[in-house]
This record gives sequence, structure tokens and C-alpha cells, in this order.
Amino acid sequence: MCKDYVYDKDIEQIAKEEQGEALKLQASTSTEVSHQQCSVSRLGEKYPTWETTKPELELLGHNPRRRRITSSFTIGLRGLINLGNTCFMNCIVQALTHTPILRDFFLSDRHRCEMPSPELCLVCEMSSLFRELYSGNPSPHVPYKLLHLVWIHARHLAGYRQQDAHEFLIAALDVLHRHCKGDDAGKAANNPNHCNCIIDQIFTGGLQSDVTCQACHGVSTTIDPCWDISLDLPGSCTSFWPMSPGRESSVNGESHIPGTTTLTDCLRRFTRPEHLGSSAKIKCGSCQSYQESTKQLTMNKLPVVACFHFKRFEHSAKQRRKITTYISFPLELDMTPFMASSKESRMNGQLQLPTSSGNEENKYSLFAVVNHQGTLESGHYTSFIRHHKDQWFKCDDAVITKASIKDVLDSEGYLLFYHKQVLEHESEKVKEMNTEAY
Repeated sequence: MCKDYVYDKDIEQIAKEEQGEALKLQASTSTEVSHQQCSVSRLGEKYPTWETTKPELELLGHNPRRRRITSSFTIGLRGLINLGNTCFMNCIVQALTHTPILRDFFLSDRHRCEMPSPELCLVCEMSSLFRELYSGNPSPHVPYKLLHLVWIHARHLAGYRQQDAHEFLIAALDVLHRHCKGDDAGKAANNPNHCNCIIDQIFTGGLQSDVTCQACHGVSTTIDPCWDISLDLPGSCTSFWPMSPGRESSVNGESHIPGTTTLTDCLRRFTRPEHLGSSAKIKCGSCQSYQESTKQLTMNKLPVVACFHFKRFEHSAKQRRKITTYISFPLELDMTPFMASSKESRMNGQLQLPTSSGNEENKYSLFAVVNHQGTLESGHYTSFIRHHKDQWFKCDDAVITKASIKDVLDSEGYLLFYHKQVLEHESEKVKEMNTEAY
């Protein structure tokens, strides 16, 4: 009825006893029982139980009040020292450590190392990093070990040159994904479609590509996993689809300034049908001959965290430059119009808004923005993160200052991070982790 959770004391006790028996059985079948118990204690159990001791009960008696989050609450706000052009890493770390469901996973000690060498495990280091940033220590943290592991596992990012924050994000997610599976050689990363590690549960979406034959109108569909969506901008070498002024641009409550391009505009362009032309004919399975076709991208499955990447850095044969076009983006985003299930409501690439208020499970809230100031040759990365409710902060390496919502929405924007407002029932494991963390 109310869709709330019901807890039964008897069932809880039975579950606790069964878990205890399972752990005993697991320990008895191991050839190194003492080592296994030590590693379990260090790295965390999958379903940890807490039996209160007498001293703990006394402490709880002396401190009955729960800690309340106020506007002055600063736990989790900690700067990161720049180790030499490492602002690209610091801004991504701030975004990841303020990803709600990822924070809950690590702070509830859910990671259990599967790597043959735990000291080289990036997930273990991220777990340690979460503890450091949420320890309450106000002094800036020095992420030297994280940088060292990144250099080891993503050699193209090694060195003290300025790197691309988006490239670092993808490399970090890839290494975290592999290390969650205990793979240090990159074998498990080749096919993340059916992976259930925490990284894929949170960040992986399904991008659907529909290629339609212009002769028989047969459709060939493929679905590929994706960790982010890269969006073209006006002013780039690629032709940008002109927007209809004052109509669809207000779908998600974005800026109404005439001539301003919005995130919705970029998503409309990304999901519009594209004619491939006579120079890119494909062999149609129905016609059994090469035909012209159209291609359309839509979202088949939405991730828990949606990351949007604006292609601000353009590298072409003629020039290398940064595109500084301002893109308006909203605090709340509805992805329903860009779903494959909404494709029937599209006509000639024009967005047809749903008559209802939209699917609540497809709505997102902004929680982090990464910005780049400067030029392609010399620049600096900073980030805005949402700490709680409408409290926003600007993270500039070791310095963290309070920011307004206007500061966030007026920023240029390079990477946008949105979190789902509702976790659908199909994501049982993700939902379970989110609820158990509390």
C-alpha cells in the first residue's frame, strides 16, 4: 500500500542465525581459516551484523541523540592537495565521493577485495579515500596513493602533464570495474553487459542504436553499455541541429534566454534520426543488398547516475581549440523523452512531449558539476558538489567554499552528474544496497 519496508523481529533473528552458520561453514572449508577471518574482518563482510557490547550500550545511553544534519554540517567536505597538475583528478574524486549511493556503499564497508595484490587494488584505495574524506578532519587530504595507482593501472595518465578530467573519469571507472571483479589484466572489462559490480550497477546505462533501411524500412537494433553520454555543442565542426525557439527548450525548466542552447537541446540532437548517406550504405538483412539508412540513438536503460560530457575540446586536422559556448542545464532532469520507449512519440526528429507528467523513475537531480577554466593549452579544473539538500560547495583543490545555486547554474559546465530520484524495482541489488546503508 504505502510501499514502506516492514521488519519482523523473528525473521530478523532467523536471518542472523543463518548468516552466522554460513560464515562458520565458509571458514571451516577454508585451508587458511585464520587468514580468511582476518581478511574478512579487514575488508568487510557482505552482510555484516553488529552485536552490541556492554561498553557500547553505555556509550549509546550517554549519547541518545542522533546527529542531525544542519546547514553548518561539514562532514564530507575536505579539500585535496594538488600534486602537480592533478586538478583533473581532484575534481572527479570530489564528484565520486559525493555520489550518494556510492558513498553509502563504501561507508557501510561493503567492499571485499578480490585482487591477488590488495595493495594494488584501486577499489580498496577508494574505500580508504571515502573514510578519509568523511572522517571529519578539516585539513586537506593528500591523495598520493590514488595518483600512484592511477599511474600504474592507466599508464596513459601517468606523469605531471595536465590531463582531461573526462578521460580520467572513464579510466577510473574502468579500473574500478575490473578490480571489483578481481581482474588486473583487463579481461573482465571487455564485456560489462552482465556485470553486477557496484560501478556497473550505478553508472552503466544501455544505449540503443536503431538502423532503419530506407528501402524496406527494416530496423536493426543493437544495445551497448555506456558510462556517459558525450554531447556535441554549437560552434563545433559538426553541424548542430537548429532548435525551435521557445518551445521544447523549456522541457526541464532550463534557461528561457533567447538563443541559449540547453542540455535538452543537446540531448534532442543526440537522439535525432541521422541520415547516413550514400557513402555509408549498409547491407540490409531483409533486402540482402546495400541500402541507404538512418540511424537513431536512444536510451534503452537509464543508469542510476547519468553523466553528461560536453565536447568542449575539439581536435581536428585544421585546429585544436576549446568551445566556450554556454549551455543551460537544470537542477532536475526528466529523461523520459529520450528513452527508446518514447521513440514512437517522435516525428522527424522533433521532440513530442508526453501528455502525462512523465515517469517518476526517469527523473534525475543534479549533484555535481565539473568545470574547466582557461584554454586548451593552459587550464584548471574545479567542481561544484551538492552536500545535502540545496547546500552547494565549490571544490578548488585544497580550498572548499560555499556556493549558491546561481553560481552552479551559471557555470560553463564540462561534466554534469545527475542522480536518479527514484530507484526502480528492477534494480533490486542497487535498491537493497541503498536501503541497507541506513
